[in-house]
Amino acid sequence: MTPLAENLERLHSAIEEACRRTGRSRSDIELMAVSKTYPAATIAEAAGLGLRLFGENRVQEFATKAPDLASLRAEGSNAAADTPIMIHLIGHLQSNKSARAVELFDAVDSLDSLRLAERLNEAAGKLGKRLPVLLEVKLSPEEAKEGLEPDSTEAAALLERLPDLPHLHVRGLMTIAPWGVAEDVTRACFRSLREWRDRWAAAYPLLSLDVLSMGMSGDFPIAIEEGATRIRVGTALFGKRAPYAGPPEVEPADEPQTQTASQRETQSGTETN
Repeated sequence: MTPLAENLERLHSAIEEACRRTGRSRSDIELMAVSKTYPAATIAEAAGLGLRLFGENRVQEFATKAPDLASLRAEGSNAAADTPIMIHLIGHLQSNKSARAVELFDAVDSLDSLRLAERLNEAAGKLGKRLPVLLEVKLSPEEAKEGLEPDSTEAAALLERLPDLPHLHVRGLMTIAPWGVAEDVTRACFRSLREWRDRWAAAYPLLSLDVLSMGMSGDFPIAIEEGATRIRVGTALFGKRAPYAGPPEVEPADEPQTQTASQRETQSGTETN
C-alpha cells in the first residue's frame, strides 16, 4: 500500500468515527482533496484510489496541471471510475481572472463579492456554462483572510442579486476557521456558518445553500460534528507540502494583491488544509 493509500484509509476511518459520534451518515460528507502545490501525477494517483473532488488555490498554478489531467476530467475516459474528477477553485479569485477561472475549473468555492459574481456570470454565459459557486464567509478576525462579512451590505447586495445571475448555480457556503485557537473557538466558527446558512436559506428561498464546506486537516472532525457537508483535506492526505514555487499570480495595479490565510501559513511553514 502506498503512503497516499495509507493516509486515505486513516482519513476515511477518522471521518467515519466523527460521523458515528454525531449520528450522521458517512454519505453525508463529501471529501475534497486539496491538491495545491502537488503535481498532476499526485492528483492522478489520488483519482486512482477513488477520489473524485479536488481543490486548487491558484489559477495560474492549475493552468500548468490542467493539460495532464484532461483525460481524467472527460466523461467515460477515466480508467478508475466512470465519474470524471472535478476540480474546484478554493483560493481567493481576483475578478480580472474570472474568465480564465471559468475555463479551467468546474466550480468556484470562494465567491466573495458582487463584482466577482457578475464577472463570473458573464464569463460562464460566454462559454455556455452554469458555474457552481460557494459563498466564502469570513467568520474570524484575521486581517489576511478573505470572505464576505456576513452582516455587511456587500453580503446583502450579493444575496439579493444572485437569483438574477442565470449562469451561476449557488450551492452553499464556505469558511476557514481561525488557526491555532482553542477548540471551542473553532467550533463556534463552524456553528456560526451553519446558523448563517439557515438564516439566509429562509430569507432567500430562491438560493440553494445545501453545501457547508468547512473543516480542514486539523479540524475536520469538529466541522463534521457542527454540520459540514464537505471537508477540505490536504496535509492529512498528501503529507506536508512545500511552499508554492510556481508561476506568480500577477495582479493588476487597481487590484492590489492580498494574501489569503492559507498562502500566509504555507509560506511560514504552517499547513491549514
